[in-house]
Formats: sequence, C-alpha cells, structure tokens
Amino acid sequence: MSYETFYQELHEKLKHVVPEPEISIKAEIAWEINKLKAEKNAVILGHNYMEPALFHSIPDHVGDSLGLSRIAAETDKDVIVFCGVKFMAETAKILNPEKTVLLPAKKAGCSLAESITAQDVRDLRKKFPGVPVVTYVNTYADVKAESDICCTSGNAKAVVESLKTDTVIFLPDEYLAGNVARETGKHIIFPTRKKLADDTLLDAQMIGWHGRCEVHEQFTVKDIQDIRAEYPEVAILAHPECSPEVVAASDFADSTQAMIRYVQESQAPQYLLLTECAMGDNIAAENPDKEMLRLCRVRCPHMNEITLEDTLDSLKNDRYVIEVPEDIRVRAAKAVQRMIEIG
Repeated sequence: MSYETFYQELHEKLKHVVPEPEISIKAEIAWEINKLKAEKNAVILGHNYMEPALFHSIPDHVGDSLGLSRIAAETDKDVIVFCGVKFMAETAKILNPEKTVLLPAKKAGCSLAESITAQDVRDLRKKFPGVPVVTYVNTYADVKAESDICCTSGNAKAVVESLKTDTVIFLPDEYLAGNVARETGKHIIFPTRKKLADDTLLDAQMIGWHGRCEVHEQFTVKDIQDIRAEYPEVAILAHPECSPEVVAASDFADSTQAMIRYVQESQAPQYLLLTECAMGDNIAAENPDKEMLRLCRVRCPHMNEITLEDTLDSLKNDRYVIEVPEDIRVRAAKAVQRMIEIG
C-alpha cells in the first residue's frame, strides 16, 4: 500500500471525528510506525480507549482486555507494543516472559489498579480464610499473583459462577462487584469501609473492595434521565464499571467489545455510550450511519498518555520495557490463564 492510499483510507474513516490538519500530521507518524513495526517483527495491540488517529492506523489487533490478553498469549512476534495502560502491558508480559513488551508511556496507570495492593489481598485472605479471590484484570501483577483467578468486565459473572462456591472475594472495583452481585443474586459487603459484626459477615456471599474507575464513576442516573427526556428512543449502553444504579437504568451493559457489537448489530435511532470518550469516537468512525450522542465527562488521563508520537519513540528506542519479577509472574500467570480459559 502506498502512503497516498493509506492516507486516503485513514482520512475517509476519521473525517467526521478528527480535524483535517490533525489527520494529516498523525498519518505521517503512523506510516513511519507501521514501517518500523515490520522491521522489528513487532505486533501492536490497541485498546478500545485509544484516541481515533492511533486506534485506526497502527494496531494489528484492537479490542478489550480479554480479547487482547488472548492475542498476547498467542502472538509469534518478538516485540509486543501495548497501546493501553500499564496493567495491560504487564498482562502481556505475564503471558510472554520471553518476549519484549513495550508500553509507550512512562507510567500510564489506572485508578482501579492503584486502589489495592498485594498486601491488601493477603490481609483479606487472612480475614476470610478459604474464600477464593477473583481479581479484575485492571490490577497490577503482584495483586494478580495473590489471586485465584482474574476476570474482565465481559466475563466477570461467568468467572464467579465457575468457582461454584457460596462466597467469593471480588476485587477491586466496587461498582463491577455490585453489578456482578446483582446478576448472580449474591449479597455483597464491603468490610474495608466499616467494621461489621461477625453474624453479618456470615451472611456475606461476595466480599468487595472500594476501588472505582475515575471515569465511569462520574456517570449518574440523572444523566440518563436528562438524555431520555430529549431522545426517548435512544439506546443507552453502560460499562459495568458504572454504578449499579446507572447500569440498571441503561438498556445494555457489558464489556467494551460487547458494546461495539451492540451498536453494529442493532438499529436504534441514537446511541449513547457511558464509557471513556475516545471509544465513542472510534465507534462513530466505524459506523458512520449510526447517530452517536455524546456525554463525555473526561478522557481517561492514563489512556490519554499513549500517543502516536510516543509509540514511535517506543519502537525506535525500546521504551518503556515492561518487566515482571519471575516469582510474581508465575503465580499471576495461573490466575490470568484461568481467566482466558473461562472465555
């Protein structure tokens, strides 16, 4: 493919969501990245929250955490460049210890991953001996290593049900835990917030944690009511990291990949996505015939650290290399592989 063809295809896809001057600048950077990617035998993975100019130009594979974890586990490339956040790149390294894994940003953290530590998990295990620990994939490697199994927003319910136990510890997302508890009919408690009597603990079927996504926690039921008042037939899609009240008031709630399929396969007059801003732009670019409403509170500041410029620098200079200590990696790999097997 020539550069002219590459530019025209990118321009056609992005012209309604990205300003023309930006497309021109970004296309040149993307073209250079794609050439360098081939030279270095690298694969680029792009999360659904990447900005449109990056999302639609350089990734070999795009998707949600579960889908990209599967691809990372199977790739035969020497280098994995993860356009996402640090815990995602760590997961790729956990599954590919012999490969070079690069994160095109020095930190690219996550409010959920920062909300819990490996010691917190050990303390919970001590307080609730014998109770299996389900850890959301939005956590760092040392937390995964203390867990029995990981999950994503798309398979959390299936993971919890696969354990076939009366009680589970579900970490660290407070809202995802609440949504899974509602779906599975489990009574949930949050012992980290207040001291509970022993008889209350005995009644618990799910033990949660007070972590939240700094983007998804901002959406409210009033937002939904206001939009429905103006667009009564709108299809409202919520990410499961939104509060249980917001999820209950929405028409559909599931992983980012499931939200994409919903828009592609349904015929609503309008769509509203209660999730990270860039994803709405990416879906609009892929579905120009669908009317997408916007209720963008804020771009994820951590996902926003990943740029085309830094991705080019990452490939050129092997920056920033993700490392996971082997003792942690081996234990974390068991939890991640179990998640992948659940599907």
